[in-house]
Amino acid sequence: MAKPLTQMNIQELSVSDRIRMAEELWDSVLEDQASIEVTDAQKKALEQRLKIYKSSPSEGSTWEEVNDRLK
Repeated sequence: MAKPLTQMNIQELSVSDRIRMAEELWDSVLEDQASIEVTDAQKKALEQRLKIYKSSPSEGSTWEEVNDRLK
């Protein structure tokens, strides 16, 4: 019988197995995305950020710029 995930030592798994598990876990979240609730505070923050962006769209950074800073 397989161990439940909570009893498993994840570090004992190979990197490829851990990546596969992460992908499967993420896929399961996506299947249930309709049940993910966005709070009023999150909605307000998103609306505020969108308003700021629309008032000055050139102020942000491109993905390439952000990615370069993270390297």
